[in-house]
Amino acid sequence: MALGRAFSVAVSGVDGQVVEIEADIGRGLPGVHLVGLPDAALNESRDRVKAAVSNSGGKWPDSRVILALSPATLPKVGSVYDLALALSVLDADKQIPRRALEKTVFLGELALDGRLRGVRGVLPGVLAVKRAGWRRVVVPLATLAEAGLVDGIEVLGAVSLKEVVSWLRGETVLDHPVPAVYDDGTTYPDMSEVVGQQDARWALEVAAAGAHHIMLTGPPGIGKTMLAQRLPGILPPLTDEESLEVTAIHSVAGTLTGDRPLISSPPFIAPHHSTTVSALVGGGTGMAKPGAVSRAHRGVLFLDECAEMGVKALEALRTPLEDGEIRIARRDGVARYPARFQLILAANPCPCAPARNADCVCAPTARRKYLGRLSGPLLDRVDLRIAMQTVATGALADEVGETTEEVRARVTGARDAAAARWAEYGWRTNAEVPGPALRQKFRLGNEALRPLERSLRNGSLTARGADRALRVSWTLTDLAGGDMPGLDEVGAALDFRDRGMM
Repeated sequence: MALGRAFSVAVSGVDGQVVEIEADIGRGLPGVHLVGLPDAALNESRDRVKAAVSNSGGKWPDSRVILALSPATLPKVGSVYDLALALSVLDADKQIPRRALEKTVFLGELALDGRLRGVRGVLPGVLAVKRAGWRRVVVPLATLAEAGLVDGIEVLGAVSLKEVVSWLRGETVLDHPVPAVYDDGTTYPDMSEVVGQQDARWALEVAAAGAHHIMLTGPPGIGKTMLAQRLPGILPPLTDEESLEVTAIHSVAGTLTGDRPLISSPPFIAPHHSTTVSALVGGGTGMAKPGAVSRAHRGVLFLDECAEMGVKALEALRTPLEDGEIRIARRDGVARYPARFQLILAANPCPCAPARNADCVCAPTARRKYLGRLSGPLLDRVDLRIAMQTVATGALADEVGETTEEVRARVTGARDAAAARWAEYGWRTNAEVPGPALRQKFRLGNEALRPLERSLRNGSLTARGADRALRVSWTLTDLAGGDMPGLDEVGAALDFRDRGMM
């Protein structure tokens, strides 16, 4: 009997856990037995690994091989374990030295000829390895730039199993990541291209300054989509920590490319109005993949024609809007993905949607039913609501509004003021501040709170709506350079909640 051991990592959502892989070469008929809750892709690795070892100059044991992945109760998904499986067998057969194996974690899928292929989730996997206290990780060369984003751990890249074996024997060296400043190359259209719509432009600036959700209603062609597409451009760039969060999600989703391993700009995700619940919040068989709400983390989720979307899809937004994350249970476990995005809803006022409201031919019941897909609990989570009006004049003139750069400067200043105020509590934006903190530690004066109390008494405002109005009032104060919201700021915040229907 001969035992070998190597280590890999299991990624569930954006969380990871180091997995120990043991190989036992014993008596019996030749065969490979895999245990430890493998999925279909991992079960197929038995043939991939055996062919890769044989085609890389190694010798596969001509006897019974048992491969055990532990923790045994943790579901193992995907082909990321191939390299570690091959090395554990070579270790058990005394074909490689053991010393380096005990200090290194190995990630990568093997081709039949021994080439190392890239896999999804390398960045969250390397982050998990670092948190577990490991010193070194070996990844496919195609994902080396992505893995190299993690500081404090030695990252090496290899092109094949044969190269890894030569490195373990001390015969060669593996590639290190090249230090670089990555620019994801994302550009957004400029705010100066939007003509008129001063109320909507101001609401968009308030939304950007406080990370608030916003709804735009109005006839087709009025500029709802134009404004939504320009929101990411007036947001501040992502911090280093936020960039890693966002990049880790896109790594699991498989949307990263080799020339753009780091996402440094707020993402803009705009799914079609026919999107399903799984596509929106995440899903799939086995272990759930990230959906649109997670790919929009620290960025913007734009739902155009939201009144045409399915009710179930819209209602699935309620939990991530409140919690800032999504938890999806599937056969192979529960996946947790961050989902702290800014939501922009855009809708026509009715099914016929004429340019002028007076020309509408819809029955009153049809108008109510059209926007009735947006439930009260969902709209209660939307802080700013704007009914956009047709631009009567100036659309074809030389009128030029403020540029994205000018608006972004004010937004950045307001966000810096909010970040400084909430720093000791760990909150970054006004939208993240819990309601109890706004009502107790940072309670406004009685005069400023009078409109809120009146709205609560007459039933036109819920307790959640009151908290959200308070957050918007703090954002208005930050944009104005003030210290504490007053009656005007609270009144303006309430006004924003009453201007969304035409």
